[in-house]
Order: sequence, then C-alpha cells, then structure tokens
Amino acid sequence: SERIIVKQLEEDLYDGQVLQKLLEKLADRKLNVAEVTQSEIGQKQKLQTVLEAVHDLLRPHGWTIKWNVDSIHGKNLISILHLLVALAMHFRAPIRLPEHVSVQVVVVRKREGLLQTTHSLITFVNKHLNKLNLEVTELETQFADGVYLVLLMGLLEDYFVPLHNFYLTPESFDQKVHNVSFAFELMQDGGLKKPKARPEDVVNLDLKSTLRVLYNLFTKYKNVE
Repeated sequence: SERIIVKQLEEDLYDGQVLQKLLEKLADRKLNVAEVTQSEIGQKQKLQTVLEAVHDLLRPHGWTIKWNVDSIHGKNLISILHLLVALAMHFRAPIRLPEHVSVQVVVVRKREGLLQTTHSLITFVNKHLNKLNLEVTELETQFADGVYLVLLMGLLEDYFVPLHNFYLTPESFDQKVHNVSFAFELMQDGGLKKPKARPEDVVNLDLKSTLRVLYNLFTKYKNVE
C-alpha cells in the first residue's frame, strides 16, 4: 500500500526506512522518527528507534535478539534474516518457514589493510589441486591468472582440460582474463549459474569476487573426493 518494493534485503532494509514502514503496518502504530534521513548518524538513530520498538514487541515472548543497529546498518544479511524471521513468526505471517535452517558464513576480516578470509575454502581447493602437486596459500593472488581455476574445474568435473584452450603461463592482462572467462564457461557447462563477478575483477585481485566464485564451487562440489 506504500508502493514499496523490496528487491534486495541488505540494500533495501539497512537504513531503517523500509523496516519502519513494515513495523508500523504490522503493529498498527506510528513511530516517532524522521521520514527520510541521508546521513549515517541519522540512519542509525532511526534504526535504533525501529529496533527498540521491535524489541519491545519480542522481548516479552522470550526471543533471543540476534541483531543490532551496527549489524543491520552494516548490511549483515544473517542479522537481517534473523530479524525478519522473528517478525514473521511473531505476527504469524501466512508463510511456511523451513525448519532446522543453517547458514554457512564466509567471514572476511580486514587486518592491517588486507582482507583475510577464515574459512575452509583453502582446504577445499587444496584437496583437489594437491592431486596435481599444486598448493594454494593466497586465495586472491593465486587464482588471479585463471590457471588454477581452469585446472580446478577439470579436477572437480573429472576431465582433462586441453592445454591449447588456455594459457598455462599467461603474461598479459588479456591472457589472464581469457583464462578466467574460460573457467567461468566451464563452470556454466558444469551446471553452475554464470558467476556474478567479472573476470577482470578476479584478475585485478578483487578478493570479494574471487571468494564468490570459489564459494559457489565449494557449495556445489564440497562432497566431491
């Protein structure tokens, strides 16, 4: 009725604007907050007010609060989901929620200016690359030329990738992009969706893009020996 359409949970809910409208509609009460706030401080103040109203509703019913202003404003999808599930259950939304849901989280920490991932992705890729006597220690750099990605796909899908299809020792940026693009084609041939990351991002050492690609492989092939 407010003509609000949510397309992406993290992007649309983090600033409290849509959450405010949702809560007002569900709880049938008006919240005393500014309508539109652009500054980060203003957004967090609004979010604080909205979340306090949520807590007032949920606390008497013994809900464990698994979110806070910083995690919602920081676009933490897990926190946002916890909040939405709590609201859906509290207001008896006419939807069937699956039971025993668990979410695997890739934790990326910024330490001394470098993004460092703490996860089993390195273990996963090494389990397979070790068959070729290859070892990965740095996710963002060692996949940047696409060679390991191509070889990994061959190992996961159990076929030999002809050496004339890619550059085994790429020297130029374009050769590396060719390799990563070729690896993406192999992923799609294996039934994976087209990666959201651009090949150029992987070549440019963008860790987030590389992690996304590897995590998709991990999700599909984690049980492959």
